[in-house]
Amino acid sequence: MAPAEDHDSGMESQEGSQSVDPEVEKQPSQEAGAGSEPPAKKQPAIESAEDAQELIETLSERLWGLTEMFPERVRKVTHTTVMTTKMGLCKAYSLSRSVAWVVFSTSIILFAPVIFEVERANMEEMQRNQQKQILLGPTGAISGGVPPPLLPR
Repeated sequence: MAPAEDHDSGMESQEGSQSVDPEVEKQPSQEAGAGSEPPAKKQPAIESAEDAQELIETLSERLWGLTEMFPERVRKVTHTTVMTTKMGLCKAYSLSRSVAWVVFSTSIILFAPVIFEVERANMEEMQRNQQKQILLGPTGAISGGVPPPLLPR
């Protein structure tokens, strides 16, 4: 008889935890003041770990459960739309990666020699100006080799 009594006492504790005590409900509202939100209702206590495992539900499980309220045709169309969109996005991403690789590698191959030639031409020009400055002096390099005319005093 002892197990039956334990079972009955478990039922009483479960029922007692589910009921809302009016005194407990009044205390938070009295402490919070007149202008605050109403107190939240108590949640029933979970008796065991097995019950807790049954109550835990993921978002994907909830969404899957909601699909049962739609007709089969709507589910198929939605599935096809989602899968087509996913496949299209994957292909667009792959294509954009390929296009980016071609554009950047081609621009480097085409523009790198131009950049090197411009830099080489600038270096040659700087060397010519430096040689003129050494041979003709500071004013000779600027004027191109012809000395400026002297002003009368």
